[in-house]
Amino acid sequence: MIFNYPNGKKYTPNTNKEPAKKARVQKNAAYSNRGMTLEEDLNDTNSYYVDRGIAVIHKKPTPVQIVNVDYPRRSAAVIKEAYFKQASTTDYNGVYKGRYIDFEAKETKFSTSFPLKNFHEHQIIHMKAVLVQGGICFVILRFSSEEEIYLLEASHLLTFWERMKNGGRKSITKEEVIEFGQQIPLGLHPRIDYIKVIDYLYKLS
Repeated sequence: MIFNYPNGKKYTPNTNKEPAKKARVQKNAAYSNRGMTLEEDLNDTNSYYVDRGIAVIHKKPTPVQIVNVDYPRRSAAVIKEAYFKQASTTDYNGVYKGRYIDFEAKETKFSTSFPLKNFHEHQIIHMKAVLVQGGICFVILRFSSEEEIYLLEASHLLTFWERMKNGGRKSITKEEVIEFGQQIPLGLHPRIDYIKVIDYLYKLS
């Protein structure tokens, strides 16, 4: 089956088994120092929440557009070609203590600022809509060089976005992230305990 990205570039999976195995070993060895990817950490955290009945929050699946299907048998269909479509909303959503939760997760290698180009216009529009409906909406930002993670409420992100649209700087400074966001210490179980920050910000504890 052929998968293509939204820009038309073909997706080619790694078929070299030996290097892939070596990469996994190196990644596991580095986990204690560098941590997993932001997505993996959040998925583990969300599994922890679900398993303990704390919250039900999941990563949204990547939408796929199927363009070529083969029917080798009348009762079966085989997808031959498909495209990864660009997601129109954010990465994660769910419910916690009766409140709708919606957030995006991004990371950067920069240490002094967070580029706003990491976000897309359609995501900003979606976050505005969530806030209008009274949902809890935010972004989780990781500065990978320092392994620092912050929760920044969507209302603040929208302010920085409007500043950029009006000709201002195209990034959020690290000082602004510290001032308006809440740092989330890295732990083990859960890895990124953002629910504690939600409890603090929205008085839900």
